[in-house]
Amino acid sequence: MRRWLAMIAMIGLLIMLGAQEAVAGEIPATLRMSAIPDENPTELMRIYTPFAQFLQREIGIPVQFTPVVDYAATVEGMAANKLDLVWFGGLTHVQARIRTNNTAYAIAMREEDLQFKSVFITNPQANIKSLQELKGKTFAFGSAGSTSGHTMPRYFLLKAGIVPEQDFSKFSFSGAHDATALWVQSGRVDAGALNFSVWEKLVDTKKVDIKQVFVFWTTPPYVDYNWTVRGDLDTGLVDKIKQAFLKLDRSNPEHAKLLDLHRATRYIAVESEEIFQPIEEAARQGGLIK
Repeated sequence: MRRWLAMIAMIGLLIMLGAQEAVAGEIPATLRMSAIPDENPTELMRIYTPFAQFLQREIGIPVQFTPVVDYAATVEGMAANKLDLVWFGGLTHVQARIRTNNTAYAIAMREEDLQFKSVFITNPQANIKSLQELKGKTFAFGSAGSTSGHTMPRYFLLKAGIVPEQDFSKFSFSGAHDATALWVQSGRVDAGALNFSVWEKLVDTKKVDIKQVFVFWTTPPYVDYNWTVRGDLDTGLVDKIKQAFLKLDRSNPEHAKLLDLHRATRYIAVESEEIFQPIEEAARQGGLIK
């Protein structure tokens, strides 16, 4: 009898330990980090290499930043468990959540991402002053998978009664926000849309000439970029990652450098996936997800 009780107790202990292990999740030997390629590859490496180094110190395991070729690769990388932490836009976050059966989840975002915007830009030769005057013109979005360079600009165009496939003489995808600005400035297209943060950076660094390209319309605010983790990571590790972002403080010079790289005031915790619902609805209305 005692033997049976001991066996039952042992089985119960193993089941309990197994359940705890399942809840705890995986701690990878190296945390594989990536980001949507919304700017040129050199700029992405400049931004995210310091973040990888910072996180490595904070979480105590190696962190490797892995650049990808396009937006879809970040989504598929997380779905295939090849990426652990990704800086997604709103749309790619929603796509990743769908592809992972709602297991991937957002943990942190910049305060600015609660009130993000896109800007519509043009050049003097195009003579455009309103959305309605885009009809019959050439236009550039960023990447097809970009929230601020395609999904939300398309959504607001549709709300204004402008269907890109019908009303533009031609539209194309530049592949990145900075590329869109340069296409418009050079006259390759009459107008385009990109996120306001990249636009401000291009203006501040004088990489665009505001006499040759300028903003003629700005969208209402929406929720956008965020740090997303795959759902089977160890919860303790995820908390360390989240707290590392949340602790960044502008009064600390080293922290300020990282915040400046991301053009962030500070990072805040993502408390609910519901904040991304409007992005999903806009993407469905635009036919970008089914």
